Amino acid sequence: MSLKVTNARRKQRVRKSLRRSANGRPRLSVFRSSKHIYAQVIDDQKGETLASASSLEKTLRETGKTGADIDAAKAVGKLLAERAVQKGVKEVVFDRGGYLYHGRVKALGDAARESGLSF
Repeated sequence: MSLKVTNARRKQRVRKSLRRSANGRPRLSVFRSSKHIYAQVIDDQKGETLASASSLEKTLRETGKTGADIDAAKAVGKLLAERAVQKGVKEVVFDRGGYLYHGRVKALGDAARESGLSF
């Protein structure tokens, strides 16, 4: 079995369990690449993105850091939480997208919690 198939199965397993426990809450979805990290708050019932942030944004790129470190993940988590709270979203379910809750993914989640989101 290839690594790509294994990762896809893990991602689907995580999403399936989230759907059961969501109870109408939006989903905070995380994607990390080797160079950047992206996050979105998604309302699955309506099929729309409520808030998003990434390390590619101009305000975060001006700091001169790479998007592939924990500091960038913290900044993205803080920015995303601020935008979500402005839209009236306070409770979400955290979709780690098949990644372990460790490193950059954990840093983003912790920063989002500190900035007002609860999950």
